Amino acid sequence: MRRNFPIRYCIAALCLLVVCISYSQQAARPGGDNLFVQTPAGFPVMEVPLDNQYSAARWQLGKRLFYDKRLSRNNTISCSSCHRQEFAFSDSVAFSPGDNAAQGTSNAPTLTNIGYHPYFTRGGSVPTLEMQVLVPVQEHNEFNTSILDIAEKLKPDSSYRAMAAAAYGREIDPFVITRALACFERSLVSGNSRFDRYYYGGAADKLDEEEIRGMKLFYSPRTSCSGCHSGFNFTNYSFENNGLYLKYADSGRMRFTRKESDRAKFKVPTLRNIALTAPYMHDGSMKTLEQVVDHYNSGGAGHRSKSALIRPLHLTRKEKKELVAFLKTLTDHSLITDKNLKNE
Repeated sequence: MRRNFPIRYCIAALCLLVVCISYSQQAARPGGDNLFVQTPAGFPVMEVPLDNQYSAARWQLGKRLFYDKRLSRNNTISCSSCHRQEFAFSDSVAFSPGDNAAQGTSNAPTLTNIGYHPYFTRGGSVPTLEMQVLVPVQEHNEFNTSILDIAEKLKPDSSYRAMAAAAYGREIDPFVITRALACFERSLVSGNSRFDRYYYGGAADKLDEEEIRGMKLFYSPRTSCSGCHSGFNFTNYSFENNGLYLKYADSGRMRFTRKESDRAKFKVPTLRNIALTAPYMHDGSMKTLEQVVDHYNSGGAGHRSKSALIRPLHLTRKEKKELVAFLKTLTDHSLITDKNLKNE
């Protein structure tokens, strides 16, 4: 459910919409005194809005905001409460608790490579990363507040005022908060898994025979895994129904488009760091990768919106084990151990 905010809140949100039209390309992760580190092998250069180009001051402000519980109404949760570094900036529960332990309604997705996504939320209702934070901010069961109230809460803090002036040349306001958070989140780039070092690095890290067989299965017409989980980020960002249920409590993309054809369709998630981001599915209903593979092997439930790629695969027990072994090679330990990203 969403709060019916006063008109001043709506106007502020609309002002934030009329931005981020022009883009340039940048690498994303700050490295020491340098503005950027090298874009990972096999990755395109990230597009960044011209009004939110990277600077160390913007990144530092965004990082502080990401870990600040004052962004919630009762100062009980921060962005990092649901997007934890040790879980590749996802969570370990089906539904993350919101402000004052309110029950969440959707599984928190990983923020791995979020700066490359063309739209945001599981239903794709938000067009820019700068706007994305406005969704959890206003949800009753998440931050349960407004971006204007957050700005007013932070304005008395002289250190925030100084950081906002250094980063954007203005006071700590909704413009600054949304852009600084997006600047930090664009730095959560993950492209240093064993798979990457094998596939893009000329076998610098060898995959074993079981993992290679799993990789071949993944990319084969027999499974069609790469039909949806394609490209450098292991997602084509499309909206699909994977036959999880016959009836869904969550209407998915239909909530945004109002089209019956979009009922129970959700944005295809990245598989990067998938071994770290359990539980799985939009509702966190599957606890292990083995359960996920069993689901796809079965062909799923016969929902009318189910993707044509979801059908019985008839994989053997050995083949399912190989597929799971391959998925585990997508873990990037450098992301979850990077001290620059920790709350220190």
